[in-house]
Order: sequence, then C-alpha cells, then structure tokens
Amino acid sequence: MEKIELKDAFAEFKNQKNIDRPTMMGVLEDVFRTQIAKTYGSAENFDIIINIDKGDCEIYWNREVVEEVEDPNTQIAISDLEEDDYELGETFAKKIELKDFGRRGILNIRQNLQGRIMDIEKANLYNKYVGKIGEIFTGEVYQTWAKEALILDEDGNELRLPKSEQIPGEHFKKNDTVRAIIKSVEMKNNTTPYIVLSRVTPEFLEKLFEQEVPEIYDGLITIKKVVRVPGERAKVAVESYDERIDPIGACIGVKGSRIIGIVRELRNENIDVLQWTSNTQLLIQRALNPAKISSIVLGGEEDKIKVFMLPDEVKKGIGKGGCNIRLASMLVGKEIEVWRELPAEDTAEDEEDVLLSEFSDVIESWIIEKLQGIGCDTAKSVLSLSAADIAKRADLEDETVEEVMDILRAEFEEDEE
Repeated sequence: MEKIELKDAFAEFKNQKNIDRPTMMGVLEDVFRTQIAKTYGSAENFDIIINIDKGDCEIYWNREVVEEVEDPNTQIAISDLEEDDYELGETFAKKIELKDFGRRGILNIRQNLQGRIMDIEKANLYNKYVGKIGEIFTGEVYQTWAKEALILDEDGNELRLPKSEQIPGEHFKKNDTVRAIIKSVEMKNNTTPYIVLSRVTPEFLEKLFEQEVPEIYDGLITIKKVVRVPGERAKVAVESYDERIDPIGACIGVKGSRIIGIVRELRNENIDVLQWTSNTQLLIQRALNPAKISSIVLGGEEDKIKVFMLPDEVKKGIGKGGCNIRLASMLVGKEIEVWRELPAEDTAEDEEDVLLSEFSDVIESWIIEKLQGIGCDTAKSVLSLSAADIAKRADLEDETVEEVMDILRAEFEEDEE
C-alpha cells in the first residue's frame, strides 16, 4: 500500500511539465534524505538511486565492517553478518525497503514531496510572470465578480483584472478573450503568486501601438510620452528618427487603418497622436489642439502655465469635462490654466466687465481659482455659461455656483440702477 502511494506521488511529480529533470532529481533525493535522517539519525552514509520513469527508488545503507561497533549508524560487527565473504574494513551495503520507514514515514515522504512540488510551481509561476511585467497578456475570462475578473492563461494559471484596472463601462463575460498589460506580480504569505493585469495604464496603450505600428516596433518611431483618461481620451507624443517617415501618419495609417484597432480595443477611447518637440510652447499648442492659442506665459519651474485664448476657443481647449486641458497638463508635466482673452473689437463693449479677482472680498479665493482654471476670469465669462456646466467643469457644488452667480448678477444690477 505504501509503495502504491509513493508511486502516485512520483507520477504526480513526473507529470509536472515546468520542472526540469535535474531539479526533479534533486528534490526527490532531498525528500528521501530528510526522512532517512529522521529515521536513522543521519543520512550521510546512505546511497539513494531514483528511477523517475519507473516511479521507484533504491536506498542502500553503507556501514564499515568492524570487530566491535562504536557507532551503529556507520559500523556493523562482522559477527552480525550472515555472509562470510566480508573482511574487516570493507563496506557492507544493506538495501533499505520502503516498508522500513513505516506507514507514517511513507506518508511524510509523500506530503513533503507534494509540498515541494507546490513550492516549485509557485516559484516557476512567479519567475515566469515577474519577467513579463509591462508586456501584453492575452487570456480567457473564467469568472467575473463585482470587484474583479479572473483570467486564465494557457496552463490554467489564475491572473486578476481588478475593476479599478478595467476601462470604465466595460463588462466581461465568461470565455471572453481579454488583452491587458501585466502590471504586478506579488507573493503574499507564501501563497500562489498574485498576478494583476491592467487595461488603464499608459503602458498598455504604448504596447498596443508597438503591436499595430511596425515602425514603432522596429525603432524607427519612438513613443516619447503617453497620457490617458481611460475610456475617454488619450494623447500620444511620437518622434521619428527618419526624416522620410511621418510619425503621425504612420501611427494612424491609411484612412485610420492602424489606429482603428487600438480605438476599438480601448472601447472607443479618442486618441490624439501628436509630434513630440522639446519646445515647451510648441508642445502646448499641439497638446491643446484643436483650440487656437493667442499667447502663452510659461512662468517659473513651479508656476502654472497660463494659456490665453479667445472666448470661442476656450471650450475647445478645456474639452469635455476638462479632459483636454488635463491631458495637456499631464503631457507637459505642469499644470496649465486657460485664460479668456477678449478680442480687440470687443474691448470697448466689455469695459464694463469685472475681473473675478475684484470679488475676493465676497467670494473665497479657492473658488475664484477654480473658475479661472476653466477660463472664466471675468464676471461676464461666468454668467455666459450655465450653472450646471460650470459645476461640472470647475468641480464645484451646484449651490456654490448659484451663490457665485447671484453675487455677480447683483454687481451688474447695481450698475444699471
């Protein structure tokens, strides 16, 4: 019975495809030596011959033939030998049967072997994926929960796609094929490696471009920076090392043939491809496209960048929900503020307008800064928009916006009186 159990453990170990033969032999020998040491006190004078293919092993206990025994583990008295062909000083090898370990010993060997198999599997899985962090993974959805989706690879290993790493609004079903980037691999409390996937990182978009655009994969075009608001919009700054290659055209493809696949993969996320430049002002102009900029004030290293636009261009520059200005700030690496610039012919008409800074005694400064950040630097520029639009773009409470607008209206009503 014990031998059958041990053969089952051998067969299980042998079927592990990810364990190489030298490692397998070393683990098996180590497990047996551990049990021998427990049973006999030492394993130094034991030979272990393992036949993995047959699922069997032979163990020999080597002892020196002596007249009088001092150490029974390493010596045997010549008088105790049944055979007469041994002389003093020779080595007597006794074959140890598996039954000599007893049933408990056999169970210990089996359990230790299974434990070592699991440890090796964990280590192999960790090493397999830790070296692939930042690469694209394709797998099949096995199960979905409210907070994450369970993805299986070709070997049945589990990877996790948390809800926070999924593009807003997307839903997966069992057996769906999913592409994502390997974000992290962790060993938690000696359990199976916890492998996290992501579809919202800029690196995922960058890898998609590498797959779709051969010039990027070959190194002719370099992606300098990628910024994203997952599910809404992204900006990709590219640069070509070959003057004959148009980096933007190469990334988009003929009639959008290359970029359309990426857009679909990202659930119709709008992608702006722009040419990288070390000129900050030019980079800002390209980042805020399609808005036309009148002037730019860069300021110091820690200061915000002020961008002046005509009233008709402000909405384009800020974008839906402030998405465009936010991405442009991320691309440049500094916060960008949009300021409304009045046309020269409208100056006389708008002389009656009042700067928001003039209301600092009745409107809190942080509210004024929020309004200036969306291009509303005067009272009339605020009143020209709806309360709901301002609340959404400036991230203010509806009540706060209504109070501010009441204050500004009151100012002009007093002037009319």
